[in-house]
Amino acid sequence: MRFRLPIALALVSLAATSMVPAQAQAQGTVMTLADAVAKAQQRAPAQQAADAALRAAEANTQVAAQLPNPSLSYEAENVMGSGRYAGFGGGERTLSLSVPLELGGKREARRKVASAEREAAVLTVAATRADVTQRATEAFIAAVGAAHRAEVARSGYDLAAKAAHAAGERVRAGKASPIEEQRADVVQINAQVKLDKAERALGVAHAILARITGSSLPLSLAASWFESSDLMPVIPAAAQSPFVAAAQAQVLAANARVDAARRDRIPDLTLTAGTRRYGDSPDRAAVVGISIPLPLFNPGAAALGKSRADYERALAERDAVAEEANDDLLRAETEVADAAALARAATGPALAASQEAARIARIGYAEGKFPQLELIDAERSLAETREVAVDALSALHLARARLARLRGSTTPIYKD
Repeated sequence: MRFRLPIALALVSLAATSMVPAQAQAQGTVMTLADAVAKAQQRAPAQQAADAALRAAEANTQVAAQLPNPSLSYEAENVMGSGRYAGFGGGERTLSLSVPLELGGKREARRKVASAEREAAVLTVAATRADVTQRATEAFIAAVGAAHRAEVARSGYDLAAKAAHAAGERVRAGKASPIEEQRADVVQINAQVKLDKAERALGVAHAILARITGSSLPLSLAASWFESSDLMPVIPAAAQSPFVAAAQAQVLAANARVDAARRDRIPDLTLTAGTRRYGDSPDRAAVVGISIPLPLFNPGAAALGKSRADYERALAERDAVAEEANDDLLRAETEVADAAALARAATGPALAASQEAARIARIGYAEGKFPQLELIDAERSLAETREVAVDALSALHLARARLARLRGSTTPIYKD
C-alpha cells in the first residue's frame, strides 16, 4: 500500500499541468502573432515584388507626363567631291532642330494609363499583403497547435509510463497478473510512438514559421488566445474584397489603354527649323520643314484591336474574381461559425468530464479499486478529447485567418 498514494498524487499532479504549452518552457526568440506577421510582410518575396511593381508604376506616371525629346541635327552637303567641292570648304552646312508635336491628346491618354496602372499596383500591394498576413498567421497557428499536440502526447506518454510502473508494482506485490504489466508496456510503447510523431511535427512547424519570418530556432511562441474559443478577433468588415478591387482597377487600366491606342492612330507632326551656310560665303539662310508619317503599313488597327481584347479579358477576369470572392466569403463566414461551435463544445463540458473521469480512474487504479482496462480506456478517452479540442481550436483560428484575408485584413487577427 505504500506505493499507491505517491503514484496517485503524481498522476493527479501531471494531469493538472498537462495542457501547459510546451513552447512556454522553450528557450529562444519570443514571438507573438504580431511579430510573425510583421516579419513576414518585410521579407516575403511576393510582397517585395508587389512593392517593386508599385515603385515602377509610380515612376511610369512621371515618364508618361514628359514631352517627347527634340532632335538636333547637323548636315553637310556637296562635300568631299571634286573641283570646288573638294573637301568641306565649298559645301553647304545645315544645323537644325526638330520638335515632335503629339496630336490627339496622346500625352494626356498616357498619363491616364499610367495613373490607372499605379492605382492597380496600389491595390495589388494591399491584396498581396493580405495574402502574406494569412500565410504567416496560418504558419503561426500551425506551430502553436503542434506545440499543444506535442504536449498532449508528452502528457500521455508520462501517464503511460506512470501506469506501467504502477502495474509492475502491482505484479511484484502479487496483486495483479503479469498480463497487466505487459498490457501497460504496450500502451507505453504506443504513447512513445505518438510522442515522437508529435515532436517531429512540431519541429517541422517551427522550421516553416522560422523560414517565413526569417527568425532563428528555437522559437518561443506567445499565444494566450489559442485556448479561447470566445475571444473576438480583429477582422474588419470590408465594403469590397481587395481582390475584386484590384481586378476592377485592372479593368480601368485596360480601358485607358484602349483610349490610348485609339489616339495613337492619329499621326503626329514634326516641325524642323534651322540655318544653312553656303560654302565659304558669309551668307546664311533659314531652313524650315514639317513632316507627318503616312500610316500605310501600320495604321494602328491591330494595336487597337489588341487593347480592346485585353479590356474584354479584364472584364471577364473581374467578374470571375467577384463571383469567387462572394462564394469564398460566404463559405468562410459559415466555416467560422461552425468551427466556433465545435471549439466551444470540444473545450467545454466534454473536456472537463474526460479529465475528471481520467482523474478518478487513476486514483482508483492506484488503490486497486478499478481494473487496468478502465484506466486505459479513461486515459485514451482523455487524450482523444484533448486532441479534438486542439484540432477544433486550430480549425477555428485558421477559419478566422481565411475570413480576415478575404476581407483584406493586413493586421494580426489577435492582439497579444
